[in-house]
Amino acid sequence: MKSAEAVRCLSALAQETRLSVYRLLVRQGPRGMAAGEIAAALDLAPATLSFHLKELANARLVCARQAGRFVFYSADFAAMNALLAFLTENCCAADRGGFPDVPSCASAGRAGPVAGAVRRAAAATTKGDSG
Repeated sequence: MKSAEAVRCLSALAQETRLSVYRLLVRQGPRGMAAGEIAAALDLAPATLSFHLKELANARLVCARQAGRFVFYSADFAAMNALLAFLTENCCAADRGGFPDVPSCASAGRAGPVAGAVRRAAAATTKGDSG
C-alpha cells in the first residue's frame, strides 16, 4: 500500500458515522449486511447512510454486491489487512538498531493485540496470494 492510499483509507475512517458503519460491517464478517439493516442498526437516514457508504467504497474499504433487490455491503478485509500492515511495517525498527536479525516487537509478540493483528493480516494476505 502506498501512503496516498493509506491516507484515503484513514480519512474515510476519521468520521464517527463512517467508523461506526465500518466497525459494524467488520463484526458481520464477509456476509455483510443489507443497506436497510445497516441503517436500522445505526439509526441512520437512507440518504445519510448512502453518503457514508460511498465514501467508504471510494476508499476501497467496503464492497457492495447486489442480491435481488437488496444491496449488501461488507468490509473489504484484504484492504483492512493491507492498511494494518502498512501502518506497522516498520514497527520497532529503531529498537533493532539496524540489525535485521533482531526480531521486531511484532514478531517477538511484545506489541500485544497489534502484533497479533499484523501476524494474522500477513498470514491472510499470504494465503490469499497463493490461492
